[in-house]
Amino acid sequence: MRPWRPIAYYVRPPPFDPGSPLSTPPPQIIREVEDLRRELRYHARLYYHEGRPEIGDAEYDVLYRRLQELERDHPELLTPDSPTQRVGAPPQEKFETVEHVAPLLSLDSSESPDEIVRFDTRVRKALGAGVEPVYILEPKLDGASIELVYEEGLLVRAVTRGNGAAGELVTENIRTIPTVPLRLRTDDIAAPTLLSLRGEVMMYVSDFADFNARLVASGSEPYASPRNSAAGSIRQLDSSVTASRRLDLLVYDVLHVEGVDFARDQDGVEAIRSWGFRVPERIETARSAEEIIAYHARFDADRDDLDYEIDGVVVKLDDLAARRAMGATSHHPRWAIAFKFAPRQEVTVIEKIDIQVGRTGVLTPVAWLRPVVVGGVTVSRASLHNREELARKDLREGDTVRIQRAGDVIPQVVEVVEHGEDRSAPFAMPSECPVCGTVVVEDGPRTVCPNRFGCSAQLKGRIIHFGSRAALDIEGLGEETANLLVEQKLVTGLADLFSVRPEQLVRFEGFGEKSANALVAAIASKRTPDLQRFLIALGIPEVGVTVARTLAEHFGTFEAIRTAGTEALVAIDGIGPRMSEAITGFFQDERNAAAVGALLAQGVEPQAVEVRGEALPELGTVVFTGAIPVPRVVAETAWRSVGGKTSGSVSKKTAFVVAGDAAGSKLEKAEKLGVEVLDFDQFRQRLAEHGGTIDGEG
Repeated sequence: MRPWRPIAYYVRPPPFDPGSPLSTPPPQIIREVEDLRRELRYHARLYYHEGRPEIGDAEYDVLYRRLQELERDHPELLTPDSPTQRVGAPPQEKFETVEHVAPLLSLDSSESPDEIVRFDTRVRKALGAGVEPVYILEPKLDGASIELVYEEGLLVRAVTRGNGAAGELVTENIRTIPTVPLRLRTDDIAAPTLLSLRGEVMMYVSDFADFNARLVASGSEPYASPRNSAAGSIRQLDSSVTASRRLDLLVYDVLHVEGVDFARDQDGVEAIRSWGFRVPERIETARSAEEIIAYHARFDADRDDLDYEIDGVVVKLDDLAARRAMGATSHHPRWAIAFKFAPRQEVTVIEKIDIQVGRTGVLTPVAWLRPVVVGGVTVSRASLHNREELARKDLREGDTVRIQRAGDVIPQVVEVVEHGEDRSAPFAMPSECPVCGTVVVEDGPRTVCPNRFGCSAQLKGRIIHFGSRAALDIEGLGEETANLLVEQKLVTGLADLFSVRPEQLVRFEGFGEKSANALVAAIASKRTPDLQRFLIALGIPEVGVTVARTLAEHFGTFEAIRTAGTEALVAIDGIGPRMSEAITGFFQDERNAAAVGALLAQGVEPQAVEVRGEALPELGTVVFTGAIPVPRVVAETAWRSVGGKTSGSVSKKTAFVVAGDAAGSKLEKAEKLGVEVLDFDQFRQRLAEHGGTIDGEG
């Protein structure tokens, strides 16, 4: 049996009123945000990197939406490296890592029809008056995402999704899938000079059952789901293993193309078919939220009869120029949404309640369940969230409970169905960390071990983060190595990494003389790290890529940053009071200060950087009103592309108003305030004066 690693679930605290004098988040909110981010990164790695997730989509979405909610209510806590700003997890190191031609983003998602109505409303507002949206609808395939790149019609590489910006090069494995064209079919549409496509590698449900039966017969561990079997199959070092497995590939998106122009997504889908690819079945179009909801209902009704797994449907704006104008966050496009299905549920019994310590220091009560099959997957354990949630639901050993899942999960306990006849006493959280013995502290509903750098359960995760690509990028310092270093007591703090010797490593399986020397050399090469990367590597709360860059460019040296007071930090654009307190609190904590001091004592010297200058001024703010010849979001994007700003309301500071047909109160207000008014042709001319053009007009 694979060792189980803990997860943490969170319950919503009383809501904040952003307009009230008490809207500044308390320390427990700051800590909750940090915990959520670390937990989401952990599960993203399991999902995308290892292909064996411990929770499902529904449970992940609960954590993700909670973090979104906190960041929306407290924008001063938002950091660019938050899981909501990024997508995904780092690619594995056993394959060459390759950058994608275009990012492979996730989709914003919801199970609520009301959210689909709100999505439709947002799109209509972005398009402007007089422009009716057309949506393209398709099933949300539950397979392994892949990028296919063709040059002059030939397949040149296939890359896993990885972290969305780069993935693993698995071309030889993908070439073994019969439905992947090695050369594009060009009977109807010529081959582009460069083409990047996104598709899904699938193993059908019927084939998966046979495949798992063969694994069990051979004494191997079966895969949890068809999706995991597909992901594992394309990550085989030996491509003949991939070839022996029945896989399919469905392509559904043109990520980038040169030499062919498309105006609509439907044109792209037809081109994909023409070039010889299989596309998802039942692709349809819709013009309203009601039609989207009806499409979702039809697929949901047929879900159990399909020979492939889907977890919802995808809704995408058809107009490609409007898509480009609406843009995307670092996590998801604004012009698309996944409309997910409700999770499946089953009933089972809690046989034991235990404690697991997460990488963020959270002590999580865990229920060991009487094994039950939920949606085709056998589950035997579930997080019980935290002490308050455990008490609220009054969960005890022997209780019959309802659980749910929407993927390969440690499921969520929804409710108690029946109390056991001889109920045990209520479960009590320990007063000390079961891993390191440190006295625990209460952080809202959670119980936390504060021994951030000294607790081995947390230290493993900190080592992995310290050596990650976003941090110091230490080749070979992955999860297995981090676990080995901590478990063998070669590393009891981050500073010990710089004392590890090759002769200590060669004693362990997986390390030869060459690999041991390579790891030690890779660690030693980071004694003079880039200042920004070093700040990220320390895992300072709220300090991601952008904040680290801001701090480095503002202060110039590590010493200036770690001794800076909250007033100096708050004075920096983009750093609010809560963030400044989190940063200063990190450096003032005795354990953290000792860990940082030990690193510096090892000769680690973060490199100073040149302090940045002032930003250049921007153009004025423009307001669009009435019906204009292009989607409003396209015109707004064109103006912002040359340095201007846009707004939805007119004021004395407005540079000018662009008035289309049937312009209303905004035009009247502009005339009253004496703000300049242009028609759309005049706007085109003004835009051209600054070097800009409307998307699609050359």
